[in-house]
Amino acid sequence: MNMIRRLIPYFKGYGKQALLAPTLITVETICELILPLLMAQIIDVGIADSDMGVILRMGALMLVISCISMTCGTLSAKYAAGASIGLGANLRSAEFDQVSKFSFADIDHFSSSSLVTRMTNDITNIQNTVAMSLRMLVRSLMMMIVALIVSFTIEWRLAIILLIILPILAAAVGFIMTKCHSLFRAMQTKIDALNEKVQENLVGIRVVKSYVRADFEKEKFRTANDDYTSAGLRAVLRIVSLNPIMMLCVSTGTVLILYNGGLLVLGGELPIGQLSSLLNYVMMVLMGVMMVAMTLLQYSRAQACCDRIFEVIDTEPDIEDGPLAQEQLPRSGGKVEFRNVSFKYTKTGSGDDVLTDLDFVAEPGQIVAIVGGTGVGKSSLVNLIPRFYDATGGEVLLDDVNVKDYPLEELRGRIGMVLQNNVLFSGTIRENLLWGDPNATEEEMIQAAKDAQAYDFIMSFPYGFDTHLSQGGVNVSGGQKQRLCIARAMLRKPSVLILDDSTSAVDSATEALIRESFYHNLKDTTVILIAQRISSVRNADKIIVLDDGTIAGVGTHEELMRCNKIYQEIYHSQLEGGVDHG
Repeated sequence: MNMIRRLIPYFKGYGKQALLAPTLITVETICELILPLLMAQIIDVGIADSDMGVILRMGALMLVISCISMTCGTLSAKYAAGASIGLGANLRSAEFDQVSKFSFADIDHFSSSSLVTRMTNDITNIQNTVAMSLRMLVRSLMMMIVALIVSFTIEWRLAIILLIILPILAAAVGFIMTKCHSLFRAMQTKIDALNEKVQENLVGIRVVKSYVRADFEKEKFRTANDDYTSAGLRAVLRIVSLNPIMMLCVSTGTVLILYNGGLLVLGGELPIGQLSSLLNYVMMVLMGVMMVAMTLLQYSRAQACCDRIFEVIDTEPDIEDGPLAQEQLPRSGGKVEFRNVSFKYTKTGSGDDVLTDLDFVAEPGQIVAIVGGTGVGKSSLVNLIPRFYDATGGEVLLDDVNVKDYPLEELRGRIGMVLQNNVLFSGTIRENLLWGDPNATEEEMIQAAKDAQAYDFIMSFPYGFDTHLSQGGVNVSGGQKQRLCIARAMLRKPSVLILDDSTSAVDSATEALIRESFYHNLKDTTVILIAQRISSVRNADKIIVLDDGTIAGVGTHEELMRCNKIYQEIYHSQLEGGVDHG
């Protein structure tokens, strides 16, 4: 019942269909229940007395009732399908809206593959169960209850046999349901793992093929697939074990009623037409029980899926809007300040600090570079500014206001960010660039493309800005993808522009031209860039050297070359490797 209570609000917009479906199936069931009584009249009166009038009247009435039953059944199926699909649509929307509010930490906690499974497979299972419940469950319960009552009115001595069989069936169904819930939950978890393997391979297919690791990945997939198959078999075998019990009860009940009913007919205590009707109603009761049992077992799986869906919907996002209203916020200037900032991944990490006691200021209009070895926390640092994660200690301030006090939309609206993993969406180049500013003019878009050194290659395509990009931008090179992402961020004209190693696939000459555009066209924008190459950062106003999550030095290129050993080592290692071209 808890599942039903949780789902009721999500029938919004489809409540009429949800009510009409069981109502119409009830009418259909009543019509079917009337038919055996009319047939009994034909046998016991029409045929027994050779009364053709009774036969014709009862036959015509049966035909009319059958047509009503068919119409109601068809409409019930239509409305049940509409209500269940509408419920699924509302659940998906609610779940997607909630996921859209999640921080990176929340998404890491669930994993993207699990969220996809919950939004597709889990909701489909709930849809199927609701459609089945609105029709089959209502029909079965109605048929079972009414047929049982009518059976007692026909001959209570035979109908009482049902009261012995029904508790046995109910106990068997209840026992199987208690065993199946945990098995269904485990099965859905195995689907998560299977989807993760598929997603991982589709995203990394080029790496798999380039390293000739297809056989290795096939084996990993086979293992995940076998795990899911085993989990599914464990659940299905529990359900299958119910079938012999149910069939034994149905067969035993039928034999007992036939034997005892035959004795009553031979003794003249029960007309044969009444026995025929009674047998029909008994079969309705027993078939109704079987259908209820199957629906309840499906309900058990839907309950496991429902738990997983509402686990997402009920999760409070780690990061929520700050308390300040628009009019309380400072003018957008671009000053970024870290005050004694520490950070650790509390949900998915080891619990150790990734960043410790960071203090620095990036003044409006400055270009601030962050350098350091792999894994020292450079990306983690810049992710704190737009609140993709929240600092676990100290304060991150934008224009002298703690970023936690900003409404998220306003905070992120002031920041342009080009992530380490560049993402382009299926659609045209124009549509991708206008993500930066949907209201930008054609001239502004062209200028942003020129500043990012993307204009020339865009115009080399037959359709220019209207060139269609495949999902993920796979039909452009890595360097072209990076420049498109930079152009998208620059079009936004942000107060703060964050570049997380976003020119790594661009040659040094092109990178120098992009940096030059920062100085000329983003004079008032604070640029925070992470780069591996010294040539990318040597002209920055301030360079921050990170080492093991702490600041190991701050200064210009010349200052750090004089007194910072870590920076010197980075410089000389690149110089010896022929990397530095500055």
